[in-house]
Amino acid sequence: MPPHTPRLLMLNKPFDVLSQFSGGEGRATLKNFVDVPDVYPAGRLDRDSEGLLLLTNDGRLQAHIADPRHKMAKTYWAQVEGEPSPEQLERLRRGVTLKDGPTLPAGAERMGEPQVWARNPPVRFRKTIPTTWLAITIKEGRNRQVRRMTAAVGLPTLRLIRVQVGPWKLDGLLPGQWRALDASSAYLPHKAKREASKRPQ
Repeated sequence: MPPHTPRLLMLNKPFDVLSQFSGGEGRATLKNFVDVPDVYPAGRLDRDSEGLLLLTNDGRLQAHIADPRHKMAKTYWAQVEGEPSPEQLERLRRGVTLKDGPTLPAGAERMGEPQVWARNPPVRFRKTIPTTWLAITIKEGRNRQVRRMTAAVGLPTLRLIRVQVGPWKLDGLLPGQWRALDASSAYLPHKAKREASKRPQ
């Protein structure tokens, strides 16, 4: 494949894996799962989070996906400690004030327990406190943002799985598995905006 051809991969990043190819100091990294040369993460996913991580060899595509200015939506399934009240969910939707400022409005809905893979190691539960799954959608990319948002409203996150970034969904991949995507489709909304801006007013 010519080096100028954009490549885009989707990986289901397992728990306790660093979103990088080098270093790691004994921890698992992306090189343990992806053997494709010259690709790098488009955005990050924390070591203790799981799910969809996009990889590309194209700097423009990486910026389009990862740069918060493009406000590409990211959806997470968060298993939180406790039973969320309507007020707590509304706070998440309106935006939460964190140490680095208020977050943008977000999507936050209760959901049934999803049919997902068992985590290794398992989540540690407190027997006297119930847990709830939430679907949370944000359009920012702050460090550990979803975990900080749920903690700020009194719902600590126990497990976090990213299931969608923009138009790409995690469907069908088990932890450690990846597949190639159509990189050209990532440019379509951006290209349409550029072409519209060139039309005479």
